[in-house]
Amino acid sequence: MSSVPVTTWYLEQTSPADVLPAAAPEGDGLRIVRAEVPSPEFSRFLYASVGGDITWTDRLGWSYARWQEYLDRPGVETWVAYDSGTPAGYIELDAHDEGAVEIAYFGLIPAFRGRRIGGHLLSYGTARAWDLAERWPQRPATERVWVHTCSKDGEFAMENYQRRGFKLYETKVELEPDVPAPGPWPGAFAG
Repeated sequence: MSSVPVTTWYLEQTSPADVLPAAAPEGDGLRIVRAEVPSPEFSRFLYASVGGDITWTDRLGWSYARWQEYLDRPGVETWVAYDSGTPAGYIELDAHDEGAVEIAYFGLIPAFRGRRIGGHLLSYGTARAWDLAERWPQRPATERVWVHTCSKDGEFAMENYQRRGFKLYETKVELEPDVPAPGPWPGAFAG
């Protein structure tokens, strides 16, 4: 199997004042709602639907039990953007013990890209990372929000993070297997 170089960029915010909001898309059909009941089925749907065309594969092999265990951890939150009632994308937050909150996953289902939803969802979700301890009193107050994106992600990912106030702090280049994007489900066209 051949390999390709993949660049990964690590970005962070160190203060809630770093968040630069994006304007909400026009119209009144967009809602962002926290999925308060941990649901492996729904989380896997979001993961596969958003990441299917950009080679998100690390969680495809997770069992139901592994999804449930992950989602049940205090400080793991999934915020979902709905466009007129239809899931359009999500942001997943993962609180760590040292007061850091990772944006573990963020993105839009391909049909909803280019509608100005992503910037709004990212700024809204980042603000929820900063106030996460209010919903999880057993978690320490957030002192840092971080995310990584890579050269396999959408072409505007890095720009969106920077426009929302994230600053680059590390870059890595590694060889990864050159595998085709799996699509949103086995056998689906990913192109």
